[in-house]
Amino acid sequence: MRTATYFLSDLHLGTHTESPTARIERERKVVRWLDSIKDDAATIYLLGDILDYWYEYRYVVPRGFVRFLGKIAELSDLGIEIHWFIGNHDIWIFDYLPAELGIKVHKSPCIVKLGDVNVYLAHGDGLGRTPLSFRFLRAIFHSRFCQWLYSSIHPRWTVAFANRWSSHSRKHGDDIPYRGEDNEFLVRYAKDYLADSSHPHIDYFIFGHRHIMLDLMLARNSRVVILGDWIQHFSYARHADGVLTLEQFLED
Repeated sequence: MRTATYFLSDLHLGTHTESPTARIERERKVVRWLDSIKDDAATIYLLGDILDYWYEYRYVVPRGFVRFLGKIAELSDLGIEIHWFIGNHDIWIFDYLPAELGIKVHKSPCIVKLGDVNVYLAHGDGLGRTPLSFRFLRAIFHSRFCQWLYSSIHPRWTVAFANRWSSHSRKHGDDIPYRGEDNEFLVRYAKDYLADSSHPHIDYFIFGHRHIMLDLMLARNSRVVILGDWIQHFSYARHADGVLTLEQFLED
């Protein structure tokens, strides 16, 4: 019986910082994990940066990811509800993946109800007080006009540019070790959100983006969970029978 809800993020499938062999083996590991949960998963939330780079031209999509995308299609066909939140690496998901895989794509944070608890879900980039330079770049990446201009460039050049940018992003932000409760911007964002009485109460804030595993009590009845990644931690969160746990997929 499928009753569990799963959350994972930051797979970064297809990253060019790995060898082709390592990329495929890591993708196979993700597929093995998806196989391991398919009998009890009711819903899966993919919280961004699932693919290290993705851009849908009108008639062309990036090569690769066939094992992962095929498995997602299989799980969707089984009736498992799958939600995909765009991150800062897989921003440019348009209509191909939703149509082919039967998934729902989210382009902004949302609050979902799991039983009697409220869960705030987001990839995490762009939340809270961010530098002006970051907001400017993010606005460019999300601009439909800039996306149209980008589409006019041949993939030979755009893919090479995107791969270099992706590597730079992880080196200068996403992969920084845990900085302490007061210095983690996602923790500060969750605290500020709870402090605003106009917001609904949130029992769990679940984020990706930071590549750290964190399960932190913010108040007596509120926690923030950062999901880690599938580069080093192979981690995910599971909610079942009213309990949320942060776990790792460990194989012999």
